[in-house]
Amino acid sequence: MDHTFRSRTVSRGGQLIWLVFIFGLVLIASVADSVATASEGILSRGMTAPQLRELLLAAPQWHPFPRLRERAGGKAVPVQVRDAYVQEAIRALDQEWLLPKATDFLEFFRTGDRSKYEAVSFGRRKRLAALVLGEVFENKGRFLDEIVNGIWTIAEETYWGIPATVDLQCTGPGLPDVTEPMVDLFAAETASLLAWTSYLLKDSLDRISPLVNRRIVYEVDRRIITVNLARNDFWWMGGTGRVNNWTPWICSNWLTAVLLLEEDPERRARSVHKILVCLDRFLQKYADDGGCDEGPGYWGRAGGSLFDCLELLYSATQGRIDGFRHPRVREIGRFIARIHIHGPWFVNFADASAKPFVDAPTIYRFGKAIGDSTLTAFGVYLAREQGLGKGSLGGQFGILGRVLPALFVLGEMLEGNPQEPLLRDAWFPGIQVMTARSTASSYRGLFVAAQGGHNAESHNHNDVGNFIVYANGEPVIIDIGVETYTAKTFSNDRYTIWTMQSAYHNVPTINGVSQGHGRQFCARQVGYAANDSAAWLSMDIAPAYPPAAAVKSWQRRITLLRGREIVIHDTFDLEKVRENAVLTLMTRNGAQVAKPGLLVLATSSHGAGGAAVEVAYEPACFDVTVERIGISDPQLRASWGDTVARVRLTMKHTPARGESILRIRQTE
Repeated sequence: MDHTFRSRTVSRGGQLIWLVFIFGLVLIASVADSVATASEGILSRGMTAPQLRELLLAAPQWHPFPRLRERAGGKAVPVQVRDAYVQEAIRALDQEWLLPKATDFLEFFRTGDRSKYEAVSFGRRKRLAALVLGEVFENKGRFLDEIVNGIWTIAEETYWGIPATVDLQCTGPGLPDVTEPMVDLFAAETASLLAWTSYLLKDSLDRISPLVNRRIVYEVDRRIITVNLARNDFWWMGGTGRVNNWTPWICSNWLTAVLLLEEDPERRARSVHKILVCLDRFLQKYADDGGCDEGPGYWGRAGGSLFDCLELLYSATQGRIDGFRHPRVREIGRFIARIHIHGPWFVNFADASAKPFVDAPTIYRFGKAIGDSTLTAFGVYLAREQGLGKGSLGGQFGILGRVLPALFVLGEMLEGNPQEPLLRDAWFPGIQVMTARSTASSYRGLFVAAQGGHNAESHNHNDVGNFIVYANGEPVIIDIGVETYTAKTFSNDRYTIWTMQSAYHNVPTINGVSQGHGRQFCARQVGYAANDSAAWLSMDIAPAYPPAAAVKSWQRRITLLRGREIVIHDTFDLEKVRENAVLTLMTRNGAQVAKPGLLVLATSSHGAGGAAVEVAYEPACFDVTVERIGISDPQLRASWGDTVARVRLTMKHTPARGESILRIRQTE
């Protein structure tokens, strides 16, 4: 098989330069792999590529799901779900394979808009997946020609990724360089989609033309498998210490492609070994508590994709590689239940949405893998809430990697007993996040979540000392979250976006100065405790502010007195006072001063005139203003509607040393 990277039309000089470059990368990668073999990784410890070669089933022997020709397997899927996929495929027949234009790609760099190109790219993949599943469940051949068209169309794309990630290439941002294949999230997703398509429909596609499957193998190999074997400089591989959800997400799709398409045993084993090393680097970032600093919205592609990798490895080795036995892996799985508030609401610090899409089957399957009944019951609960079993499964990007295992566990899951976790307390010392509610196993009463941490976390907002409050399972004091991503979101201008700034989080503004961004801007002296009557988190947030804030210490203590109130107690020591300090409260449905010293906050179940939550403050100390903020961004509107409010409690006379106390009570 031809594993060269460049087009055959490239000049001889260009080919020579590129080959030298690739040789250097291969040498670097081989040295890195040899070092990693001797490391103390959770998954790769003591594991070598030759050992993996013996453990892995050969590609033709690995049979994770029934193929098209194995009709009995499809009957395990509820009939209404099968019918829904056939109907989706019928609708897909009438669509067009839209052209991803170069100018649409460049729009990201010209205006910051990434949606136009992504709509075409993701739409193609969603359509192909719909056609594939329709053919699997109907098996009449009427979708096959359009499936071939989809495969061929995607194979012809210059770049399988998106504009926002093209800066991975050596030439930097702009149009993708066809001579340098890059592996981003969506290039890897595409490889997985095509690999599953070939697995499910290989015989049918071969009857149309054997070149279809050969094209899949060729394109996936040259764009993903060979590139990842040769290169060790993609940041998501973790060689520089930087990892986030990209690492397991890409690895899950890379692993899928290798296990399904790579028939060379030596290359297969080397690829899997390198994946294990990358996953170990990801796991090393996590504390033993399993806390995900990217939040629940990214857990599905952080801890959830780690699960995908481990399940694939378990299946492809017939259980001889079992990563689920490791305690840290188990805690990573449990995080998603511990960060849940009630219904669709989750603790949403950083870029997370307060109402994220969470994949119920993944949660259920993770719970089964680690033997956690709380997690499996939570998966059943979410499946019921999301209406699974009545139609096709929801998800993003039209991928098959999540849909296939979900389909074959769906019937079992829907017969389970649903239950929300509703844990009384959770504490993640690794990311310094706590949650507490009035009563275990009940969403009634007050719920608080608070954080320390630092301002260089993955998908960070400047929010050290931030907290949120819910009453009867409804948001009252909120973390606004993040707007739809643009070029600005991940640029040097990130913290000019209002949602990223500490002035729009529930933290102080000191001497007119907001928090800084960077690892040095952090909480110190962090303490946590919980018992039957109370839970509290304390910290000094002064280091989160730059020198211009002139703050020696700002001790913040956030306490839930169960069944009574939440107390925000700040004690501060300033070097000088140039401007009065401001305490901010972001609220979902507005606020009003009922009388001096009493602020009432609206919840979704109460109008602005009949709030069920009040905030008591010392009227002699604060002036209160309420600013309504209109919401136009669709991502924010999905959580908060048309407006949110920012309450500013401005100290009338800020002393150099002093304190303030806010008491948050539920009145109904």
